[in-house]
Amino acid sequence: MYPVKYLTYGICVILAFFCTITSAWAYSSLDAMLEPYLEKHQLPALAAAVVLNGEIVAAGAIGTRRAGEKMPVSLDDRFHLGSDTKAMTSLLAATLVESEKLRWDSTVADIFPELAEKMNPALKTVTLQQLLSHTSGIPSDNNDFATLLGKSMFQDGNLDEIRYWLVQQWSLLPLESSPGAKFAYANMNYIIAGAMIERTAGKTWEELITELIFEPLGLKSAGLGPQATLGHTYIDGKLKAFLSGPNGDNPPIIGPAGNAHMSVLDFARWAGWNAGEGKRGPKLVQAETLKKLHTPVVPMLLKQDARPGTPSHGKYALGWGEVQVDWAPEPLLYHGGSNEKNLAFIWVEPKRDFAMVLMTNAGGEKADQALHALSQELYKLYADGRS
Repeated sequence: MYPVKYLTYGICVILAFFCTITSAWAYSSLDAMLEPYLEKHQLPALAAAVVLNGEIVAAGAIGTRRAGEKMPVSLDDRFHLGSDTKAMTSLLAATLVESEKLRWDSTVADIFPELAEKMNPALKTVTLQQLLSHTSGIPSDNNDFATLLGKSMFQDGNLDEIRYWLVQQWSLLPLESSPGAKFAYANMNYIIAGAMIERTAGKTWEELITELIFEPLGLKSAGLGPQATLGHTYIDGKLKAFLSGPNGDNPPIIGPAGNAHMSVLDFARWAGWNAGEGKRGPKLVQAETLKKLHTPVVPMLLKQDARPGTPSHGKYALGWGEVQVDWAPEPLLYHGGSNEKNLAFIWVEPKRDFAMVLMTNAGGEKADQALHALSQELYKLYADGRS
């Protein structure tokens, strides 16, 4: 006879094992559905997941980490999110608003009063909400932005100090339009918003997103910078893998605008949490605040030449777009993200508590076409199929 304590321990181990197995079997595989997209659109790898009522009901990951080599991806592979990070920065801002360290109408001059004397007068009045909705009047990424990003590589200090330097340099430049007048998608908006968050919280954006979003939501694969799955571009019609390095991802200073990565399962958990709009924990902000982040602020004019991963039409909220597609009965929350070597889509429909995420380790038009086509197929099967 074994002592009761050993039998009890053995039962607990067995139960834990079966709970793990049950969790792994809780969703159906999308691998067979994803397979045709690899060859048709010449993608190295592809991953997707669907969430209903906060639960992942389907997920898949197929292909290779590096084109031309047998390096199979799995559901645990981390994919680059690009500008899908913006919704996380907006949520960080919301936590500081609720703790009364920031206000939605806090201005750039309010947060950086020492810069106000030399700052472009129009920029002084730009608010946090205008930055997060791309209505600040700051022009879309241009040569001035690219030049300053290049110079930032030679600045000393931690990332928050370098972002402050960038804000200081940018504050001398003119706006393209009056604050609040129109939409213009600009990564500089989120770098300034990130610097405002850093100044008021007293920590780097990198520390804050980890402590206030990744850890509470249990996004264990989440990180910043180059991901495990290599990015690819098309050169003369052939895929070229980009390894980790200065050309493998967006520069770190751009973090608040787009350099997070995570697995497709963790990306789905993030999407499902947003789809619940406060129905489920953890309670990072009030439900009303989360709905505010999802509520459109400004219409976007149709942009035919929008780069994959950037908004092309619809409306913009705070880190989220809203778009009407012909395969869904109502507008969906949406965002795309890309560093031109990866592409990730997130779709959220709070009314149905539905979400889906799609990721590939290639950038460009072929990847964009693949993810749009797959989005339609997944929605018809998992959202329309339950209506």
